[in-house]
Amino acid sequence: MNPYIYLRALKHADHTVFCVSDGQKSYYDAQFNKSVPFSSGQQVKRSILQTIVDELNVPMAPITFNYNISAKKELENKEPWSPCDPTYVDQLLGGWMKAAGDGPTLKRRSPLSISAMKALHPLLAGTYKENLTFDRSDRPDYHPVNVRLTGSDRLLSEEEIETFLYENNRTLSRRNWIPDNKRASGLFVSDIAIDLRTLFCVSVNQHEPELTKEKIEELKSNGWIESENVFGKCLVLPKTERDRIIPALAHGLINWRITSNQARTFSLMETLAVAISDNANTIPAAIRAKLIDNGENPKAKPIIDETAGAKVFVTLPCAAYVQTESESSDALKQAENRLIELMSAFDYEKQV
Repeated sequence: MNPYIYLRALKHADHTVFCVSDGQKSYYDAQFNKSVPFSSGQQVKRSILQTIVDELNVPMAPITFNYNISAKKELENKEPWSPCDPTYVDQLLGGWMKAAGDGPTLKRRSPLSISAMKALHPLLAGTYKENLTFDRSDRPDYHPVNVRLTGSDRLLSEEEIETFLYENNRTLSRRNWIPDNKRASGLFVSDIAIDLRTLFCVSVNQHEPELTKEKIEELKSNGWIESENVFGKCLVLPKTERDRIIPALAHGLINWRITSNQARTFSLMETLAVAISDNANTIPAAIRAKLIDNGENPKAKPIIDETAGAKVFVTLPCAAYVQTESESSDALKQAENRLIELMSAFDYEKQV
């Protein structure tokens, strides 16, 4: 059995901001001469992990934030520490890195390789700007206004304000303009590769350690199974726990949307189609775009291809954006079940 599962999700985002940097993070596409919005793989990963722990109703692992106080009595922000503990689901699936000065560097690479969420095609997504207002002009008597002279902390009295406004023929507004706010819309894809060999296995190698010796012994006492994979000796999560996590993992991989504190201006980010395969080459063929006009006004057409070799699941909203006849109301549930089937079939305990 191929130890990899590949997944591509096609999503629609509408009038939203899903990674804040100058309003909306974007990159310049030189071929089509336009700005294209995207969300980083790190943000997608965080959104997936959050969906998984929410489904399981368990907390994220506690992160320790470290600071030093310098000789000048200034706080210096140092590297945060994760607990490096695979009993936390987000650590098991998301990996960790801890470079402690008083101990070995611990690092576990995530079994999930996650791409940025990028446009299906540069011509099928874009950014634009709008002007916003912060407006409280409906209740001028309720919302106070402070006026100071430049260079002074003294507030003008109400009488002084009224005198200034009268003498200078001015008014005071309880409305602020917020110009040039970027928004993103379009069709986006995100690709994920799942390495089943390390999905529920942690290495016990102490030359490049993932775990401390103390944590290894703790996991053994809690029922983790001693085994071996192609990377060496390892501990495997017990089957009862695997059976609990796999459905939540499948749910998170299919139903995530950008939910981090960098996301604003809500969009459902509905999933239009999902392609699943053990062959990476079939994924971009199953959900792709085709350039149909490369003249002065080039155009691209989104395509769902169920003959490209991947298993494709198409939702009802997809028909609004892509020509398809195979959409179904339970497409996402079918995709979840397919992932559960593939992940459950792998023999984690007897890999070699």
